[in-house]
Amino acid sequence: MSAYPKSYNPFDYDAEDEGAPPAQQYLRQEVLRRAEATVASTGRSLSLMYESEKVGVATSEELVRQRGVLMRTEKMVDKMDQDLKTSQKHINSIKCVFGGLVNYFKFKPAETTPEQNGTLTPQPNSRLKEAVSTSKEQEAKYQASHPNLRKLDDVDSLSVGLGRLKDIALGMQTEIEEQDDTLDRLTTKVDKLDANIKSTERKVLQL
Repeated sequence: MSAYPKSYNPFDYDAEDEGAPPAQQYLRQEVLRRAEATVASTGRSLSLMYESEKVGVATSEELVRQRGVLMRTEKMVDKMDQDLKTSQKHINSIKCVFGGLVNYFKFKPAETTPEQNGTLTPQPNSRLKEAVSTSKEQEAKYQASHPNLRKLDDVDSLSVGLGRLKDIALGMQTEIEEQDDTLDRLTTKVDKLDANIKSTERKVLQL
């Protein structure tokens, strides 16, 4: 004869039943312990995910600031190259005719596009811009539920949050690749400018 009724279910218990067999009490405690451990682990993972997302956003914003530095540097190099070309025209004018000083003062430099006032506003690539924007929108929800992460659907939040982290990472990768292209272009311009400066120095010494 069975020790328990046919309807017995170790997980279907009454919290006030203190006369339950030891085996049933152990199962109850073990189920509760594992459930609490799972909830705590998921909560920690969710918290770490949000912290990682904040770091990703901060790093993305620093990349955008760096893009601005590259843009301003390239603009200055272009301006230096333009000024150097004007100087070379003046030198050539002086060398062309005896008494070149007269020609120098008569020489009219080529018109240049006036520099616009204001500062350059760097814009990240569209993928990174959208990823950061989405992350910042989620930040408000996170602040409203933190530190009590039970207000969020932990599993869904982890899944969606990891998706946002992936988007930020891909956006950062695209941003870095574009900035690498800018660096290559800037390096080429600087090398060309350096060669032109040395050439101009030699022409000045020959006057």
